[in-house]
Amino acid sequence: MAKEGAEKADETEQMIEKEGGKEAAEGGGGGSLRAGDTKEMRAVLLSGFGGLNKLRVAKKVMPEPQEGELKIRVKACGLNFIDLMVRQGNIDNPPKTPLVPGFECSGIIEALGDSVAGFEIGDRVMAFVNYNAWAEVVCTPVEFVYKIPDDMSFSEAAAFPMNFVTAYMMLFEVANLREGMSVLVHSAGGGVGQAIAQLCSTIPSVTVFGTASSFKHEAIKGSVTHLFDRNADYVQEVKRISAEGVDVVLDCLCGENTGKGLSLLKPLGTYILYGSSNMVTGETKSFFSFAKSWWQVEKVNPIKLYEENKVIAGFSLLNLLFKQGRSGLIKGIMDKLITLYNEKKIKPLVDSLWALEEVKEAMQRIHDRGNIGKLILDVEKAPTPLMANDSTETSEAGEEEEDHEGDNENKERMPFIQ
Repeated sequence: MAKEGAEKADETEQMIEKEGGKEAAEGGGGGSLRAGDTKEMRAVLLSGFGGLNKLRVAKKVMPEPQEGELKIRVKACGLNFIDLMVRQGNIDNPPKTPLVPGFECSGIIEALGDSVAGFEIGDRVMAFVNYNAWAEVVCTPVEFVYKIPDDMSFSEAAAFPMNFVTAYMMLFEVANLREGMSVLVHSAGGGVGQAIAQLCSTIPSVTVFGTASSFKHEAIKGSVTHLFDRNADYVQEVKRISAEGVDVVLDCLCGENTGKGLSLLKPLGTYILYGSSNMVTGETKSFFSFAKSWWQVEKVNPIKLYEENKVIAGFSLLNLLFKQGRSGLIKGIMDKLITLYNEKKIKPLVDSLWALEEVKEAMQRIHDRGNIGKLILDVEKAPTPLMANDSTETSEAGEEEEDHEGDNENKERMPFIQ
C-alpha cells in the first residue's frame, strides 16, 4: 500500500507539472497552479450535460472543511442511476457545469471543521454529499456523516447509505410494512431492489414480487418470492398468484408502469414512485422519451383513489436531505440500519469496482441495466490499461460522438426524482 501511495504521489506531481495550468482553468481554479502552490486532488469532472464524452478525470483544488464540516479522504464512491440522469441534465434546476458528480462515499476523516463533535481524525465513515463525491477528498456537513461498522468494507459502505435508507423509508416510513403483507419491486436486481428484498426478509411472512432482466434471475432468485422477466406481462402473473394484487408497489420506472402499479394495489395499498428510469433511453436526454413516458403515466383521479381506498406517494431521498432539511430523521434511520447490519440481517451487494478513470464504462454498465447490486468507484484502484488508454470518446450506442457546444440550452427539465 505504501509503495502504491508513493507511485500515486509521483504520478500526481508529474500531472500537476504538465497540466496544472490547463486543468485549473477548466476546473474553475481561475489560474495556473504549480506543484507546491496548493494541494490538489483527482476528481471526476462533468464538463457539460450530455454524453459520456463530458466526463473525465481532472485535477482540482483540494477542499478544506468549513465550520460544521468534516474532510474525508475518500476510499470508495457509490454510482446510482440518478448520476446518469445528472450527466444528461435530466433533473430539475441542475447546478452549473463544470461539476464533480456523486452523492455518497466512504473513507477516513482527515480534518475537522470548527464546532464538529462526535468524530475524530482517523474515523472510518460513510457520508452523503450534495455533489462532489467522486473525488479523492470531500468536505460535507457533519450531519450527513456516519461511522462505519468495524467489519464493513469501504466498498460496502459506499453501497450502503443511498440504497438502504431509500428502501427502509419507503417500506417502513411511507408504506408501513407489516407481517403478512406483499410488495412488488421493479429492477429487483439493482442496488435499491436488493436492499428492498433484504429488508422485507426482516419481517415475517412478507411476499416479494420482483421484475428484473432474465439474465439476472439465477443470481437473485433467492432474494424474492416470485420473480418475473421485466418485459413480461407481470400484471397478469401477479394476479394469477394473488388475485387481489399487492399491498405495496415500489416503482422506479414510471411511464406505463404507473398505471399498472395502481391497478395491482389492494384496498388500503400504497404505490410509491421513487424514480423514472424509463425516461432514459439513450446517451443524451431525449424529448421524445420524456414525452412518451409522461404521456403513458396514469392520470390520477382523486375521486377514484377515494373510492378504491388506495394511496399514491412519492419519495426522493436527496430532496429530503438537501432541500427539506430532514437529516435528523435520516440519522435515526441509519442507526436502525447499522444495527440490522451488525445483526447480519442485511448486507450491501456490490456488483463491481471501477477506477475513477473507468467512470464511463461504469456508467455504461448501469445504463445497460447490467449490474446486480451496486457499482462502486474505487479511488485507489488502478484503471484497466485498455480502458485507461482508450482515447476515443464513444456514445452509449457505441458510436463516436462530437461535442456540440450549446446543445443543452433551452432543453426540457424533468423533476428531480431519486
